[in-house]
Amino acid sequence: MTAATKLLDEMCHLSAQSLTALDTSEHFKLLKLLGEGSYGKVMLAVHKKRGTPMALKFFPRESTSLFSFLREYNLSLAFCTHPSLTRALGIAYFTPSHYIFAQQASLFGDLYDVIVPEVGMEEDCCQRVVSQLCGALSHLHALGFVHRDVKPENVFLCDSACRWVKLGDFGMVKAKGTRVPEVWYSSPYCTPEAEVARGNEDSWSSMNDQRDGAKDDEEKEKKRVWASVEPSTDSWALGVLTYAMITGSHPWAETASDCRSYLKYQEWCDRAKGPSDELDVWTEPQKTSDPNKAQKDQTPTAPQFTCFTPLACCFFQSLLNPRAQHRGRPEDALSYLGGDWMVEKERARLEEERKKSSGKGAVRRMKEMEGRGER
Repeated sequence: MTAATKLLDEMCHLSAQSLTALDTSEHFKLLKLLGEGSYGKVMLAVHKKRGTPMALKFFPRESTSLFSFLREYNLSLAFCTHPSLTRALGIAYFTPSHYIFAQQASLFGDLYDVIVPEVGMEEDCCQRVVSQLCGALSHLHALGFVHRDVKPENVFLCDSACRWVKLGDFGMVKAKGTRVPEVWYSSPYCTPEAEVARGNEDSWSSMNDQRDGAKDDEEKEKKRVWASVEPSTDSWALGVLTYAMITGSHPWAETASDCRSYLKYQEWCDRAKGPSDELDVWTEPQKTSDPNKAQKDQTPTAPQFTCFTPLACCFFQSLLNPRAQHRGRPEDALSYLGGDWMVEKERARLEEERKKSSGKGAVRRMKEMEGRGER
């Protein structure tokens, strides 16, 4: 346990004693819903006396423990000092139905809103976002924390061109090395090491099972697979998120041994290892007069990655290494930024698709405005 994780626990115990009750409507003017999920909801608000815009995050008391609420609040308040991390504003209180804290408001939505399906984002925009997320994750990891929920919906935009983004939603954050039950779920963001827990869903959904009793509880507990929380989880999610940003799709439907697209990628990674057991794909193919020999020596690229340059392939294979212990760190990924990621032919195709989707989007927005009577 690092000094930061110890301090966080102390802050939670202290703030629990000073948390006060407030009437939200007395102090804040609620403007609109910014987002909602299993945790609760986030509302855009303005402080009535100061006129300061902020985001109020509401957690239902019936489904949220006081300690988990205070942990997320204090983590965001004291440790999210990096410019690409969403920070709490020092306002925390409770009502009869909710725990609430205030945080910085990102007024331009989240990354999910700007990723065009099957098209993605412009390459330079994508690299800007990746650079900022690398810094944000490196900051958390240096303090001994792992985010564990990196996805487009948790990357918030401070401007429309993604020049400044903030990683948020720290409800899943755990200290590095913490032992937690491993969970496998059908998603490309799920790490390959989590597949050992596949098929053990009954140990999670058994809360609603009619067969109660101490013996059943013991058996269910034994079925759980426990794992250590490691930063490599964030590296994997960053790799998948980057692929989604630049292509508008996912590299595979799920990270599983029966998913053909993932298996193709896994085979590519295994064959691309050099003698030192490090990935060796950031090299140009050797020129030879024998085309048969050249084809034999060159590692066949996984189909979903043929649109990328060797530089980008190395970036992805570093963060998306199937073996967690060899997975690259976010700060290491910075060395792959700045160069071309997409091959020229694919870049031209995506640019044409973006123009088409941009035109369709403008027509759709006009129709929406007309439907609301806005001129």
